[in-house]
Amino acid sequence: MESPSSSSTPSTSTRSEQYRNWLELPRDVTASILQRLGAIEILESAQKVCMHWRNLCKDPSMWRDINMCNLCKGEDGPSYQRKMCRNFVDRSCGQLRGINIQYVANDELLNYIAQSSSQLRRLRLFDCYEITDEGLIEMAEKLPLLEELEIMSSLLSGETIEAVGRHCPHLKSFKWNPGMYRFPGIQCDEEAVAVAKNMPELRHLQLMRNDLTNDGLQAILDNCPNLESLDLRKCYHVTLSGDLGRRCARIKNLWLPNDSTSDCGFIVETSDNGSFEQDIPF
Repeated sequence: MESPSSSSTPSTSTRSEQYRNWLELPRDVTASILQRLGAIEILESAQKVCMHWRNLCKDPSMWRDINMCNLCKGEDGPSYQRKMCRNFVDRSCGQLRGINIQYVANDELLNYIAQSSSQLRRLRLFDCYEITDEGLIEMAEKLPLLEELEIMSSLLSGETIEAVGRHCPHLKSFKWNPGMYRFPGIQCDEEAVAVAKNMPELRHLQLMRNDLTNDGLQAILDNCPNLESLDLRKCYHVTLSGDLGRRCARIKNLWLPNDSTSDCGFIVETSDNGSFEQDIPF
């Protein structure tokens, strides 16, 4: 019969499995785990754990995708966060493929990223109000392989969209949500026509809160035949009826002007007299 002490003491093999040494993991497995932490956690925490992790965190392959979203606006200030972003880009050694930035991007930072990352495929900019049309055009000139561009909370001219499409011929996804107040009555197809004429390879298009009309939408459908998703939420000058409605219905993923925006990070309010609708970013 087993003694009480022997039955309550875990075996050597059990203890060894319970307290496995993480340094014994294969290098690629450790890298996969660390990459799930995100760029900021790697820089400020993971690389300080031990020399093995520090060396691994210096590998350019760890910095092919950088996420700088969900940062606190006031934490350390934008200058520090821009410096941190440049550090991430430097560590990628030209291997950067995708980057998400919130709040802190400006023309200077965009230019630094573009100059250092000619292989960039995905760029997402959220709540970056210091970016200008000139900065975006200069950036696009240096990123010929860009496939995905998402911009939230920035106004774009038709000229800027045209330049982006011209300099980034492989663009397959373009999402633009200006994040500004919307007033009824203004109709303009300038941006829609710029998309139609310069982004023929698009698979995914979001023109949320745009002032395009049926004419602009028609131009997009005529010139972007490979669309798989189309987001027209809050585009209230579009009337999807007749042949135009039937053409849109064939698109695999379609969001209509009155569809919910609950997944987009802003709320909708109406003025007391109901004369206009106001979009307020969180």
